[in-house]
Amino acid sequence: MEQDTSDTILQQASAFQAVFEKTTLQLAQNVSEFNAHGEEGTDPDDIDVKDPAIVAQDLAAQTAFLRKLKFRYLEQNAKAKYITAIVSDIDDAAIVTAEDNNALSVVCGEKKERLRVAKAGLAEVRTNVRTLAPMVEQDYLKLKESAARAATLTQKIIDARLALTRLRHAHPQPRLTIPAAEQRLADQVTEMQVLADNIEQASTKVQGVKGSVKSGTQELEKLRAERAEAEKAVKAACVNEDDGRLVPLYDQHMASLAFHRAVLHITDSQHVSENEIRLTYTVRRRQISITLIFHPNTKWLATATVGGLDELGVDVAEIVDSYIGTNDAHGLVAAVLAMARAAP
Repeated sequence: MEQDTSDTILQQASAFQAVFEKTTLQLAQNVSEFNAHGEEGTDPDDIDVKDPAIVAQDLAAQTAFLRKLKFRYLEQNAKAKYITAIVSDIDDAAIVTAEDNNALSVVCGEKKERLRVAKAGLAEVRTNVRTLAPMVEQDYLKLKESAARAATLTQKIIDARLALTRLRHAHPQPRLTIPAAEQRLADQVTEMQVLADNIEQASTKVQGVKGSVKSGTQELEKLRAERAEAEKAVKAACVNEDDGRLVPLYDQHMASLAFHRAVLHITDSQHVSENEIRLTYTVRRRQISITLIFHPNTKWLATATVGGLDELGVDVAEIVDSYIGTNDAHGLVAAVLAMARAAP
């Protein structure tokens, strides 16, 4: 009975061996492909670690390859154990009991737990990488921009120093200091203020002169009109020198002139030229001569001279200048006569 059982087992083993030999497992070819894959794999030095997308893609490819490798390893290991258990003798065959299975289950559970913890850690690392990658990229861009700005500022500093050196060579000592520049600025401000005041005074004088010229022009036009009317009246009258009607008028005019001279103490009056009049007064038995010179064809007083007061020690230059400035001939004569009367 035992002999029959042994023969049956041997026949089954022989049949399994024949089937195993006929089966194409391609173990050697798989080893060659694995080695070839390791040789043709991506070189870690060629990976652009700066780009997280490339790193994630390469990591996914390697994870898929490791999963396939693990599955093949488990498959081949199970086949090898199964073949060993079937082909070997019963006495030498490893007997797998429930305790062994339980122990293997415990070991597998521990490994699964470690694998779960490792996967959780890996997932956390991936999450952190995905979260921190944009921040790192932003910091990198900011750092790159700061480096470019620092290089630009460095170049500007070098250019500024070079320009300052050139200015120092172009403008040797003594240079203008800040206090000296401020003092010069203050002086220029004062000078500009004085010039502005002078301009304002000149503008005022110009306006006054324009007004005087305008009034003088109006008066000149008025006198021209009066002269034209007088000439027309003279031509219309056609009075001869021997006309008896002029004698009473002449006598009346001479009498008025003599009375005027007596009242004003005028000793003599001469019409030297078209724009010059010389008046001689007798004040306290002294001869006072006043010469009035006007601008041609106007009634504007140009200058005046006074004679007869020098021997009395009276200086009338300031009074003459003041009345010339106001074009007051009557006031000038009255002031000179008043000073002559007040003189000792």
